[in-house]
Amino acid sequence: MQETILCKLGEVVLKGLNRRSFEDKLLSNLRRRVSKCGSFRVYSKQSTVYVEPVNDDCDLDAAFRACRQVFGVAAVSRAFPCEKSLPAIVETAKTYLRGALSAASSFKVESKRADKTFPLTSIQLSQQLGGALHQAFPHLAVDVHDPELTVFVEVRDDAAFVHGSAVAGAGGLPLGMGGTAVTLLSGGIDSPVASWMMAKRGVALEPVHFFSPPYTSEAAKDKVLRLARELTPWCGRLRVQVVPFTEIQEEIRRKCPEDFFTLIMRRFMMRLAQACADELGANAIVTGECLGQVASQTMEALRVTEDAAALPVLRPLIGMDKEEIVRLARKIGTFDTSILPFEDCCTVFTPRHPKTKPRLDEARAVEAALDVDALCARAMAGREFVKIKL
Repeated sequence: MQETILCKLGEVVLKGLNRRSFEDKLLSNLRRRVSKCGSFRVYSKQSTVYVEPVNDDCDLDAAFRACRQVFGVAAVSRAFPCEKSLPAIVETAKTYLRGALSAASSFKVESKRADKTFPLTSIQLSQQLGGALHQAFPHLAVDVHDPELTVFVEVRDDAAFVHGSAVAGAGGLPLGMGGTAVTLLSGGIDSPVASWMMAKRGVALEPVHFFSPPYTSEAAKDKVLRLARELTPWCGRLRVQVVPFTEIQEEIRRKCPEDFFTLIMRRFMMRLAQACADELGANAIVTGECLGQVASQTMEALRVTEDAAALPVLRPLIGMDKEEIVRLARKIGTFDTSILPFEDCCTVFTPRHPKTKPRLDEARAVEAALDVDALCARAMAGREFVKIKL
């Protein structure tokens, strides 16, 4: 027997008649992710997914990291299987967890008897294994309330599994079960976090980035593509649509009042995202907007912006403060790239006194000076498509 990875299901177990489809998608996602780490057998039994190496060439460390980033997995642990007998379980725990048992000062045992034919109850197994481990490692104190180390034993259909504490997985729902959405990806902190949060709800994403040369540089575009690469361990392969935005912004500057620059620009972004979504058959648009964070994110401004799109606009950060968003950005690995000092199209032609409480009729009247359809058509025709792989 070889060391294996146990993945505990999260919300998936709460599903009803469609639970099987969620589990199948999760297994498919896990198989795809660990395939880069070697040959693994991935299957599900009793609300647990088993990721078993087929041969000695498998990189179990890399597979473990990959499993932690698959949405739908609530917790991940490395475990060693053994025969379903008390002597085998005791010997496996002493051997497999020797380092952790030697280093800890206190411990307890938690047992789960999924196979009800096993002769000992869960409590009896915990007591007998705990006594044997205390005898083998006499320096260990038993602490059932706050132990430094918890030894877990799971007696399942095929084998008993011994492991230490599990680590948190990505949680959420399997990617692909929540439909598809277009996500507006800038070079800032917020939009990658918003994208990650929607992927956690099972939404497959198509990032769209607005690029305004010469006001924004190739380095700024490369920064956004780097952010997309940093999202792929969580979101899988991505295709970024880079939409040219210079002509639109210059037309807005020429023909619209300065205090409406940002609002009209955001309305164009919504229209272009809608056009991209229509091509894909996507069901929503995702943004990194947060209520009140900047002038274009007041409640009135958000209403004016959203009016330009027919699809629902999902704003997962809407009620968060900046510190919460930054913590998530650090967790998912995008923060350091997001703060690199490259310009973004949202900072081009920023008005000195932007409208914070615009009326929809005002915005539509201002926009009437522009040939909206022609500008959008030329921007769509000039798109660049960049595939980002794991």
